[in-house]
Amino acid sequence: MRGRIRRARSLREYAFNKLRRDEAPPEVRTVLSWIARNSLPMTAWEGTKRVDAVLHALDTLLDGSPAAASSVKREQRILNVAMKYAVRQKILTANPLPKGKEEGAAPKVAEAVDKRSLLNPGQVAGLLAWIADRPRTGHRLHAFFATLYYAGLRPEEAVALRVSAATLPAEGWGELLVHTAEPEVGSQWTDDGRVHETRDLKGRAEGDTRPVPAHPALVAVLRDLIKRDGIQPGDLFFPGEKGGLLAGSVFRRAWNKARKAVLPEHEHESPVGKRVYDLRHTCLTTWLNNGIPPAQVAEWAGNSVPVLLATYARCITGQLAELQQRIEGPQRLPVGPAPSMPVPKPGSTPAPRRRA
Repeated sequence: MRGRIRRARSLREYAFNKLRRDEAPPEVRTVLSWIARNSLPMTAWEGTKRVDAVLHALDTLLDGSPAAASSVKREQRILNVAMKYAVRQKILTANPLPKGKEEGAAPKVAEAVDKRSLLNPGQVAGLLAWIADRPRTGHRLHAFFATLYYAGLRPEEAVALRVSAATLPAEGWGELLVHTAEPEVGSQWTDDGRVHETRDLKGRAEGDTRPVPAHPALVAVLRDLIKRDGIQPGDLFFPGEKGGLLAGSVFRRAWNKARKAVLPEHEHESPVGKRVYDLRHTCLTTWLNNGIPPAQVAEWAGNSVPVLLATYARCITGQLAELQQRIEGPQRLPVGPAPSMPVPKPGSTPAPRRRA
C-alpha cells in the first residue's frame, strides 16, 4: 500500500509536472526509474484484456471496495484525454477505450443537488453569527459566506471579488459585477508558483462579465465591511489574513468549525450544509422556489438553463398546490353514466369516430 502511494505521488508531483521534473529528489528519481523499468509498452493498449484490467482498476479503491461513480467518471475522462493525445502523436492508431453504452463505459453520476444539503434561513443565521464572533477575521469570513448565500457566487468568484465591482447604495438592492475567478490549483501547477490561477468566468467568453443582484441585507454587510476594514475600490473584499487571496483551507476550516459548534448532532452528521458550496445551492434553490424564471436564475448564476434544471429540479418545492390546481379541472371526468353511442340503421354507413 505504501509503495503504491509513493509511486503515485512521484508520478503526480514530478513526472506529470513539467515544471518540477528536473527538481525531483534522488529518492523520487529512484522510484521513477523503477516505474520506467516495470511499465508496459504502449502496445499493451492494443489488447482488450489489458484495457479491461485498467478499467477495473479505475472502478476499485486500493482496499478492493468499489470507487464512487463520480471518481470513476473523472479518472476515465483523464485516461481518455491521454489516449487521444497518444493517437495525435501517432503512438496509438486508435483510442482503445470503450465508448457510449459499451461495457466499461463511465457510469452515470447523479448531477442533481441532494435536497438534504440545503440550509434553512435559521441555520444560515446561526452559522454566520457564530463565524462573525470569531476573533481577527471573523467579520470578513461572515461577509464572504453571506455573499455566497445571498448572491449565489461560486467560492472562487467571491474570493476574486473587488470593491470596484460592487454597486452598494445606502438603501435597497445593489449589484455585483462578477468577471474573474480564482480557483485553487496548487502552486506546483502554476507558472508563477501561486496557489490560485486567474481565469475567466466558467462557461463564458474571455473577458465576459455577469451582473448579479445584491440583496439589501448583503449590501449592508458589504458596506459595513468596507467601513470597518477601510478597504479601497481596487482592494479585494475578502483578502487572506496576511494579504493576498483568501485560501480555501481557511474558509473551509471556519465553516466546518461553525457547523460543529452550531448544528445539533443529528444535523451535523447529515449532509446539510456540509460543503461551503451548499450556500450557493441554497441561494439558487431559493430563487427558483420563489418564482424567478429559470432563464433569469441561470443568467445570475452563470449556468445554462439545461444544467440549472438538471441540477436543481429535485429541489424546486412550494409550487405543488398551484400546479395541482391547474390540472385538477381539465382532468376531471364527467359525472353520471357514459353517453350511449347511436345504433346505426341497417344498410346505413356508420358515422366516422371522432379522434381524441
